[in-house]
Amino acid sequence: MPSTTPPAPLLPNFVEGRWQTGTGPGLPLFDPVLGTELARVSSAGLNLPAAFAFAREQGGRALRALSYRERAALLGAVVDVLQARKDDYYAIATANSGTVTRDSAVDIDGGIFTLSTYARQGERLGDARCLRDGDRIRMGKDPLFQSQHILTPTPGVALFINAFNFPSWGLWEKAAPALLSGVPVIVKPATATAWLTQRMVQDVVDAGVLPPGALSVVCGSSAGLMDCLQPFDVVSFTGSADTARIIRSHPAVAERSVRCNIEADSLNSALLDPAATEGSEAFGLLVKEVVREMTVKSGQKCTAIRRIFVPRELFDATAQAIGAQLARVTVGNPRHGSVRMGSLVSREQADNVRAGLAQLKTEAGVLFDGSSVPLVDADPAVAACVAPTLLGCTEPSRADVLHRVEVFGPVATLMAYDDEAQALELIARGEGSLVCSVYSADPAFVARAALALAPLHGRVHAVSPDVASLHTGHGNVMPQSLHGGPGRAGGGEELGGLRALGFYHRRSAVQASTAALDALDALATSGHAFQP
Repeated sequence: MPSTTPPAPLLPNFVEGRWQTGTGPGLPLFDPVLGTELARVSSAGLNLPAAFAFAREQGGRALRALSYRERAALLGAVVDVLQARKDDYYAIATANSGTVTRDSAVDIDGGIFTLSTYARQGERLGDARCLRDGDRIRMGKDPLFQSQHILTPTPGVALFINAFNFPSWGLWEKAAPALLSGVPVIVKPATATAWLTQRMVQDVVDAGVLPPGALSVVCGSSAGLMDCLQPFDVVSFTGSADTARIIRSHPAVAERSVRCNIEADSLNSALLDPAATEGSEAFGLLVKEVVREMTVKSGQKCTAIRRIFVPRELFDATAQAIGAQLARVTVGNPRHGSVRMGSLVSREQADNVRAGLAQLKTEAGVLFDGSSVPLVDADPAVAACVAPTLLGCTEPSRADVLHRVEVFGPVATLMAYDDEAQALELIARGEGSLVCSVYSADPAFVARAALALAPLHGRVHAVSPDVASLHTGHGNVMPQSLHGGPGRAGGGEELGGLRALGFYHRRSAVQASTAALDALDALATSGHAFQP
């Protein structure tokens, strides 16, 4: 007999300054552990051009009328709203993302921390309405006529097309610098986990802490969103390289020169110093970090370690040490107190991970397979749970798939190298990544590795015994440091402190007399200078 259970309710969108429910049945959101339907989303029937125009004209005008200090205060008010409702967000994350509490914290508390950081940094910019970019430059022998570069907020809207793995942090790490810059935000969360993003926007909107049009959310299909972008808008995308190619080739980007930021695939690496020994502190730090990166959020992090490079003589010892720690990881229903690792966000993602794992196994052997251990309080026929798997390859120079295919789950591959030069060459075969971590007690090796790896990565994270209890983690994205990477990683840049504001500003040169430039300073740049 057909089910008589009514469909879950549609989550409303917030556009044109009001809540609007899309038409049609909508797309379902599920609990990835229990398989139950939680809600539905639809953007069908929305007047998207009107939504963008409202944000651009109403939200943008209101934000740009404020100083950086005043916009920073708005971010602080958003933080207060979100802090007061964190328990609700944790419950949504458990139900819709299948995450254990510590993994939900990475997303929820991480997003709030990023907002707080930009609120503090924005306060430093004072009452300025635009920012100086460097010092004045003489245009000739006589200093009377000079050039001053300035940064002014772009008079457009910021469209965020976000990934499924960080519905909170993915929104706020982009929205914080955008709003601080004076640019309104329209966020399109990934459908599978859209509930948390939608709820956070709803709470902020209902609290009335932002001007109308400053923050909008569109749930459901992304069809038509890119068509609405105009020359002074910006778009930021996090997701697959295939979708990134579509965005880059869209007329908005290719013809109208809409500024575009992409974060795509990334085969992040971990490198152990060739001078390390079994049982050394550097060895232990690598093992601990690899296990953490494989299991936090079930490996669904764009910054997670995918390739592990160790000296050939330590290959077996490293495999045994990582395997021993992975064996203690319990997988299953995140509501159960003994569970350390929850599920992937959907059965589709679980199927993708298993398919990707099969590809990697064509060039690597299995060193640890956690699938033989029963799930805790979860039905394997329903739950999107995938146990951690450590693969190994002793001849990675002969591999191709291992340096090309990213499996977005609790999977990593251990690789042997013979000397420092070979290790660096193998890492480079990832063709650009978000982050590489280096484990060593030798500052000279760290320095050499950092210089060699920096052109290939957005971030080099060096872990030495003296910072064992201080470092922030290979995969933790901190707002003070750059997030993004070249090549396969997408070529984008986010965060990096106030550097993030550069994406939402336009740089112009004002060539004028000294008196006119003095007047410009008095009018618009009473805050501190900003070096992007």
